[in-house]
Amino acid sequence: MESYGLMLKKAREEKELSLEDAARVTNISIRYLKALEEEDEKVFPGEPYLYGFLKNYAEFLGLNSSMVCVLCKNKKIQEANVPVELLLTSRRSFGIRFLLWGIVLAAFAAGAVFAVFKMKNSFAQKNATVVETAEEVHHYRLSDNTFSKRLYKGDKILVPLESGDIELTVAGTLHSLKIDFPSGRHQIELAEEQAVSLDDRMENEILIYVSDISVRDESRGAEVSMILRGVSTENSSDENVDASAIELLKVEKGHKVLLSDTRAYPFSINASFRASCIFRSTVDSGEISEAYYTSGEIVTMTPKNGVRLWISNGSAVRLQMIANGRSVNLDVASGGQVLVHDIKWIKDTDGLYKIVVIDVD
Repeated sequence: MESYGLMLKKAREEKELSLEDAARVTNISIRYLKALEEEDEKVFPGEPYLYGFLKNYAEFLGLNSSMVCVLCKNKKIQEANVPVELLLTSRRSFGIRFLLWGIVLAAFAAGAVFAVFKMKNSFAQKNATVVETAEEVHHYRLSDNTFSKRLYKGDKILVPLESGDIELTVAGTLHSLKIDFPSGRHQIELAEEQAVSLDDRMENEILIYVSDISVRDESRGAEVSMILRGVSTENSSDENVDASAIELLKVEKGHKVLLSDTRAYPFSINASFRASCIFRSTVDSGEISEAYYTSGEIVTMTPKNGVRLWISNGSAVRLQMIANGRSVNLDVASGGQVLVHDIKWIKDTDGLYKIVVIDVD
């Protein structure tokens, strides 16, 4: 059987990365990365941690994470202890063996009788459990376009849209989160971020992130964050942007241009957190907001002119800009890097308005 640990180590060495480099970028402890490469599953406090770290590490190294997880599961199955009774060779006399078989058959008969009564009781309890579960279904409504809850199978989430409310149903929380949309069922893996369109015109979509889910016990549910994103151009054109506050600036080599247009309009910045960090922001030169965020949390800002961001760990945050029906993902920094960025409208010397990213010293 192919060694998944050797595969991870080889991929890392091919990228000329040390374990320290990989830990800094992935925010996974060196101890756990080393355990993955050495296939030492005992280091991890539980299987969700093992497979969650394994999936993230494999994706970071550019490997097929599903295949690597399958190799790990196959290894655990092959290394499972064989029952001792299958390995022992009986040296008892024929009389003792006959006596043992008699005891086994008697125990089997008694077990069969017990199983019949157990099945009857279990059937009654099962019916009672179904009723109880139905009563425990929770109903939620996305307020302020954001949502962060531990969800369980059967839970309902109402998503308010201008065209009418849409109801989502949690169809499963084992191994992966399964949610039924009007368009069909979607599956989101642990530590995966997925955007799902809510209408045919692609004007609204919901971003879903799973930060914790069990691979053994579905009753534990899943820790889920959601954010509703409207990308329609109709609302943005009705809002005024203070053109006098837009800086006249020639785009230089160090500036990253996200969007260019003949006019300026409000845009959105979504910050989704993959690890813990301190995040500070100020929108349109207003009041400064600062907080400590952890994996799975999401922050949305809607500036008219611009926003300044201060991030204590660049790799812990994934940024996305949405404006005029277009979205751009921002790769802002490497692991452990502290950064300060302005993301704002400027008016270039060519007469066009542009949303740019500018490093701030």
